[in-house]
Amino acid sequence: MEQTNVADGVKASVIIPTKNPGPIFARVLDAVCSQTTDFPYDVLVIDSGSTDGTLELVRHHTDPRVRLHEIPSKEFGHGKTRNAAVAMTRGEYAVVITHDALPATDNWLAAMVNAADADPSIAGVFGRHLAYPEANPYTKRDLDRHFQNFVHKPVVWLEDRARYDRDQSYRQYLHFFSDNNALIRRSVWLQLPYPDVDFAEDQIWAQKAIEAGWKKAYSHDGAVFHSHDFPIFETLQRSFDESYALYRLFGYVLTSGLAHVVLSTLRQTREDLAYARRTGIWRDQPRIVLQMPLKNLARAIGHYLGSRAERLPHKVRNWLSRDRRMLMGLPTSTGN
Repeated sequence: MEQTNVADGVKASVIIPTKNPGPIFARVLDAVCSQTTDFPYDVLVIDSGSTDGTLELVRHHTDPRVRLHEIPSKEFGHGKTRNAAVAMTRGEYAVVITHDALPATDNWLAAMVNAADADPSIAGVFGRHLAYPEANPYTKRDLDRHFQNFVHKPVVWLEDRARYDRDQSYRQYLHFFSDNNALIRRSVWLQLPYPDVDFAEDQIWAQKAIEAGWKKAYSHDGAVFHSHDFPIFETLQRSFDESYALYRLFGYVLTSGLAHVVLSTLRQTREDLAYARRTGIWRDQPRIVLQMPLKNLARAIGHYLGSRAERLPHKVRNWLSRDRRMLMGLPTSTGN
């Protein structure tokens, strides 16, 4: 089924890296193939060792626009694999989602492309993430709150270099990008391919594009369902990976010290309890409410340890890293 040439005139190539996504992927692939567009598009699934039926699902999919390329799991890299996939497609835009990112409507792809078409100086577009309906209410709140930050100014660029140099929060705002649901302009990718890194390849790419003078756009209507309710230890692992990557790649320190760990945990827990009272979830889902202080503490500890990871023994770093354990084929959680 693998091939490298696609029909001329393809506007967008949807790229989906997969590895054992589970039952959700059938819904994702069908939703991608059911998009309503006035332009031609194709779909490339690049798989790195699935054993859960994903390969058979793709091989037998009835849509002729769907192609499959397989790589050994040891060759996977977040930036490396996406670069290989973009190189195997010909769309003016490469639209990258993860195997568990479910387009929320049949206009998702059109919305992403329309955002890029609005201005040729837009290098990339990232779309909104919605929590799955079964997600816990805190996950829904946090995703809604995060993406609301981009609504008031959906197109940004480096307008103030002096502020960019001195203000970490401004830099983070400008280079936030998530290829769980993103579009990149092929002509820009040819100049600025993804970096070959183990984390935050999307944000490094966006940073380089912004610093090179390109614009970045946000599509509120280009939404996918994508959320995770991590158990407590995985919350710590995920926070560790995030903090370690942001420190290693950008020099950011997310948690300044142990006092910050305590204060941020208390502050977030107060906010969570107030939200539980205000929305009534204390009565409806008391277990989730009672878990939140522990998750807040785990998140703060993960952020603290991540920015100090180089001081930790190598074995401890591997144990704390969810991404590293996944790459090594080890369990990522000890449970709730």
